Amino acid sequence: MSHPEGAHGPSPADGRNPRDTPPPAPRPPVLESLGGTAGFVYSTVPVAVFVIALASLSTKAAVLAAVATGAVLTVIRLVRGERLLAASGSLTGVLVAAGIVALTGSAKDFFLLGIWVAFAGFLATFGSVLFRRPLTGMAWNLLHGGTYAWREDRQVLRAHDLATLAAALVLGARFVVKQWLYVHDATGWLAVAKIAMGTPLTAVAALVVAWAFRKTSKRLVPGRPAETTARQQADLPPRRSPSR
Repeated sequence: MSHPEGAHGPSPADGRNPRDTPPPAPRPPVLESLGGTAGFVYSTVPVAVFVIALASLSTKAAVLAAVATGAVLTVIRLVRGERLLAASGSLTGVLVAAGIVALTGSAKDFFLLGIWVAFAGFLATFGSVLFRRPLTGMAWNLLHGGTYAWREDRQVLRAHDLATLAAALVLGARFVVKQWLYVHDATGWLAVAKIAMGTPLTAVAALVVAWAFRKTSKRLVPGRPAETTARQQADLPPRRSPSR
């Protein structure tokens, strides 16, 4: 018995019509693109372990506890199938911070690298806006082959000014707050600031960057909906001309 047309989708071997192809899966949320909830935990647990251990142990023991925690989390990420570069990212930061503490002997220097990385990032992002070459626009153009005159479109340039300034604001706020806490020897509050101003603020800035990327693509890149419509029209049977 034949089934009504469209009751059952054809198998791939039957030659699926492009119109029947399901739409691509939606992109993951911003937090997922930053590693998701797990990525947030991986980056904050070693810091929390360091501060908790510092309350009852020596600086050296607290650093070793943070490094050991970072190593265990890296192994867990590798077992879960993550790439080595992504899995070892947080451990690399902990190792560098531990090396600085070993050189200076000061517990607060565990956060020194992050403070000056934020400052350097602020100078790069804010400076790129001043020179009318916002970094987010340069990144978008690089991802699209570097062939678009994106700076000639005022709306696109304005969007990337806003997106890059959002990144600069996050980086500048991190530097100001953490540097103030560093000067006042507030090691525990430095850990709080690192966690609170880490992934959450990055996600907010990433939303603005994603908006600028989407706006740029809509204005400069030929839209996919038009291509899809053209393919669908090509699949339709030719229309019969009306008899005269």
